[in-house]
Amino acid sequence: MESSNKKIKFIVGSALIILAIGYLIGASVSNTSKYFLTVDELAAQGSSYYGAGVKVKGKVVAGSIERNPGNYLDVAFKIEEKSSNIKVVYKGVTPDMFADGRDVVVEGVLAKDGVFHANTLLTSCPSKYEPGKEPGKEPGSMSDYGTEKKPDFKKSDSLPKTEI
Repeated sequence: MESSNKKIKFIVGSALIILAIGYLIGASVSNTSKYFLTVDELAAQGSSYYGAGVKVKGKVVAGSIERNPGNYLDVAFKIEEKSSNIKVVYKGVTPDMFADGRDVVVEGVLAKDGVFHANTLLTSCPSKYEPGKEPGKEPGSMSDYGTEKKPDFKKSDSLPKTEI
């Protein structure tokens, strides 16, 4: 009889622990998961996302960046996609690559007035890297290779000078 009570207590205790772990995982996933939308999707279904945390991808509209002269960390701008744009307000340090025409991802909340209040602003890098070229030099060529002066270790004037 005593061994069956121990088994029941063990099973109940194990079930409670598994349920607690499952609840913690479910709660953390629902708190950290956000909808990822484009500007067109948010504009089309905006009212269903009021107050919900979302991430929105778009391109900064040229000439739309406005900074508060009293507080340079307050920035307002618009992001667009094909046929839609939304106004975004952000308070914080902007990334170095933040500029007109740049692709950005903003994370925050859409207010009922249609303004997106971002708490995170990310810029994406250009999709193709093109290094600057020096005039007269082509990548992969080493035209001056082997022409540099080699030191003559037998002559003392070719060695580096050191002072003690």
